[in-house]
Amino acid sequence: MHIPYFPEANHPLVKSLFHQSDDELLSLLQRYPDTGKYFMAIFCRYSPIVYTLISHSARSPVQADYLFALTWRHIYYELGGLNLADAELGKESLTLQNWLINMTALCINEIQLPPTEAIHYSLKTTSPPLWCYVEQALEQLPPILRFTVLMAQTFHWSETRIAAYLQAEGENITPIEVANSLREGYRMLEDKLPGDIRAIYLSDDFR
Repeated sequence: MHIPYFPEANHPLVKSLFHQSDDELLSLLQRYPDTGKYFMAIFCRYSPIVYTLISHSARSPVQADYLFALTWRHIYYELGGLNLADAELGKESLTLQNWLINMTALCINEIQLPPTEAIHYSLKTTSPPLWCYVEQALEQLPPILRFTVLMAQTFHWSETRIAAYLQAEGENITPIEVANSLREGYRMLEDKLPGDIRAIYLSDDFR
């Protein structure tokens, strides 16, 4: 089994948090929801454990990568309201590590994965934290802009095909206008990402 490497773990914004405890990272994440580095630090700390658990249950590497991303997506949305003090594991307080293991097991058991050929997600192209924040930013775009960006990036539709689809849905739009919408959509999408996420993933030296 090959545990994936995430270069964002070496970014100074993330490395500066390595000395923080789990409880401190969780508290900072909840206190500053518009800052991405705290979730990034938790992800980098625990992604090997989560991936190891998932890799033993998935039928293929593609499914393992996709389930890994879906699991972290679920974790991301749960962390904001997580209160470990109210949770117990037997008679002991639940630690973040144990909670993450429980969430991973839940996702393994509950998420129904599509066939390998139907999965369009690539772990090498988009790491789970970036996916979470891009998805969150996409939800803030106007519907037409969100649709054009998704079709262009996820399914690689051309401006002509996007325009034809929208015209069939009653929208009066040309391929040139779709191209303009895409540029505006990408600009708005980047603008709605947290500043530290832009610094980590969109910098020229990110590999």
